Amino acid sequence: MTIAIISDTDTSLPKSSLDEFGIRQASITIHFGEEILKANLEITDEQLIQRVNKEGKLPTTAAPSPGDFAEIYQEAFDGGADEIICLTVSGDVSATYQAALAAKELHPGKEITVVDTKSISMGQGFMVLKAAEMARDGKSRMEILAAVEDVRDRTHLFAALDTLKYMAMSGRVGNLTAEMANVFNIKPILTIKDGKLDLLEKARTRKKAWSRVIELAVSGLGSGEIENIFIFHVAAEQEAKEFEKLLRETIPCPEVIPLAEFTPGLSVHAGAGMVGIAFTTKE
Repeated sequence: MTIAIISDTDTSLPKSSLDEFGIRQASITIHFGEEILKANLEITDEQLIQRVNKEGKLPTTAAPSPGDFAEIYQEAFDGGADEIICLTVSGDVSATYQAALAAKELHPGKEITVVDTKSISMGQGFMVLKAAEMARDGKSRMEILAAVEDVRDRTHLFAALDTLKYMAMSGRVGNLTAEMANVFNIKPILTIKDGKLDLLEKARTRKKAWSRVIELAVSGLGSGEIENIFIFHVAAEQEAKEFEKLLRETIPCPEVIPLAEFTPGLSVHAGAGMVGIAFTTKE
């Protein structure tokens, strides 16, 4: 029994991880007026930020269509899959889950399980990786579904925004709030709560924000050990590497910590310069 794992580009998973496990993804789309670009395939975080800064306005985003998922499902079946597990970004932040469910109806008689991960970014990504690893090892659907829920419970994600400019452009915060945050060098710290990014607290200066993110990671790790870890960023690769150095001074880390882009479907809201960490603890 071969199980194919499918997801969407809000996982923040790098191409190397997708290729390693043969994970197929439906693309969140980025809309600059009439121009529609597929996240990761046709636009990167850096290209997104450059264009937003040039044009002075944010694009909109849209979930993959049921047709997009139906096509990917068919590719998986054509490739030899007997059944599919599709794990989508949280239904509280995107219509992706509903699109994946609708696509299931376009394949009557096929075994397709659609899961709302109730998470985003690498919180979702770790669940997808676990599912793909277990599918490769020949585990059953029920074993995989139980395991991905367990991974969600063992996942921690913290990130520091560098600016509120992009949230102000989207209307999520007022322009005055963003300007005051800039004046006082305030860096909001985010985490995943109830299936979406949520403001946890605020710090002044990037250095203090990064230190606080690391403190939160230490608290989340407790006396446990890291099972899987990524550092993610929005058009800030050099800053992410600097953050990694600080992290290694405090937390025992694997020899290699992969860097991942936040990906355009999410980065459009977070803005340039965001740096964060996501990890799972060992069982």
